[in-house]
Amino acid sequence: MKRHLYFLIAMLALLAVALAGCTAAVPAAAPAEPAATEASAEPAAGDAAKPLFVVINKSADQQYFIDLQNSFVDTAASLGADAKKFDAKLDPNLGVSLVNDAISAGAKGIAITVPDQTIGPAIAKAAKDAGVVLIATDDSIVDQDGAPVPFVGFDGKDMGKKVGEAAAKLLTDAGWLTDAAKKVGVLSVEVQTLSVCNDRTDNEKAAILAAGMPEAQIFPVPYTGEALSAQDAAGPVITANPDVTNWVVFGCNDEGVLGALNALATAGVSPDDVIGVGLGSYEACKPWAAEQPTGFKAGLFISGLDVGATAATVLNDAVVNGKAPEAASYAPTSIVDPTNFKDVFDAISLANCSK
Repeated sequence: MKRHLYFLIAMLALLAVALAGCTAAVPAAAPAEPAATEASAEPAAGDAAKPLFVVINKSADQQYFIDLQNSFVDTAASLGADAKKFDAKLDPNLGVSLVNDAISAGAKGIAITVPDQTIGPAIAKAAKDAGVVLIATDDSIVDQDGAPVPFVGFDGKDMGKKVGEAAAKLLTDAGWLTDAAKKVGVLSVEVQTLSVCNDRTDNEKAAILAAGMPEAQIFPVPYTGEALSAQDAAGPVITANPDVTNWVVFGCNDEGVLGALNALATAGVSPDDVIGVGLGSYEACKPWAAEQPTGFKAGLFISGLDVGATAATVLNDAVVNGKAPEAASYAPTSIVDPTNFKDVFDAISLANCSK
């Protein structure tokens, strides 16, 4: 009986020790749980994400868009934002995909030069639904309701007017229209599906008509915006008009004029018999810098640097400072020629002339 009593007392003692150990462990472990929860809720210093801005351009291998994108990225960085740049490669479907990719990546603002203006409503809706600020650079677009998307770039009509007037003055000064030994033709290199290009070439043609150029001697050259496309399109027009001795060339951009000048050179036309006025001047300046004979007699200088910096600033103001983008923000332009381009160009644009 005593043995059973001793055994029972021993078991009770062991149970008491075990209970005491469990009770002591609870308070020791309890504070650790809330401490871990608080730490996870409070971000460490310096972890706050910078706003991401994305710049998408329709043909980012062209010098103008290279300058635009680099300026956009540099300006965004100076404002404390992250930036990424993408090339839509003149592909409307890729343009839409890149906008969706930018939204998925967490972009707070997107600047895009669309490969086709018809994608405007789709990308505007995608950006609006995601709460992302969207601005159009260079080529205007509208949203799903037909309202213009905020625009950063140039005044297309004013650009065309300046180019046309420069071509008209050069033509008048050359005396070609009053020389019976010469027959003058005009190559108007046009992206006919793009309203901003039509704004340019329509006003170029208006100015050359005002100088006395017969409308029947103005030949449209449809192209995609690239030099090779312009060259391929201009070749048959030149061949079909063997009686034209002197040519005036203008277009939507420098690439258009360059392509037409290449086609004229292939056809054996001397640069002395050509008045080409570029739009951009980033191609026109290359033979000027090299002091080579060229059909580029003048050009309208536009800087992608200005547009890129303005676009990044507009997005930052909207996202960080809550300032709604203006309906349109225009960058300056000016006519240049071989005698003054070095005085007008910024350092980066001038350096590109020697590439």
